[in-house]
Amino acid sequence: MELNFKEIFTAFMVLFAVIDIIGNIPIIIDLRKKAGHIQSEKASIIAGIILIVFLFLGKSILNLIGIDVNSFAVAGAFILFFIALEMILGITLYKQEETSPMTAAVFPLAFPLIAGPGSLTTLLSLRAEFRTENIVVAVIFNVIIIFIVLKTSARIERIIGQNGIDIIRKIFGVILLAIAVKLFAYNIKALFEFT
Repeated sequence: MELNFKEIFTAFMVLFAVIDIIGNIPIIIDLRKKAGHIQSEKASIIAGIILIVFLFLGKSILNLIGIDVNSFAVAGAFILFFIALEMILGITLYKQEETSPMTAAVFPLAFPLIAGPGSLTTLLSLRAEFRTENIVVAVIFNVIIIFIVLKTSARIERIIGQNGIDIIRKIFGVILLAIAVKLFAYNIKALFEFT
């Protein structure tokens, strides 16, 4: 096992940008309000497991069920699109009564928000470039940061205040919408190139 700190740092930064846990703070706060509480440890561990399992088995799992990476990313883009609409328009598309602390930790927090189509497809492209053990270390570092952000989201909310959160929520809603559109456009184009 040969760890390369340059590879770890690059993979960490790429994943950090794609996961965008800082940008997801408004969604996390919103989820906490709906669920009453978010299990930070559970959400972080589940997201980490999904990312690492997908790193090793992602392509095989998708091939096994007859889904290519591009179709998977398009489906994920739709989920991100609807989450973004919720943030921008202040509407609720997810049923509130179904959001318990247990389910919120898994869906939509661990998947697709943290371990979403963007980060999963990024892992597949990183694997083509970097050594697997370096990517695993980068994933673990990201999971630690995710846990810290989830744990301190209530404190962040107190510092920023309700108006600040509303403004950030709308701004990041637009950013998330742009990511969803980019993810959709790129992968739809790739799908049509194959056909």
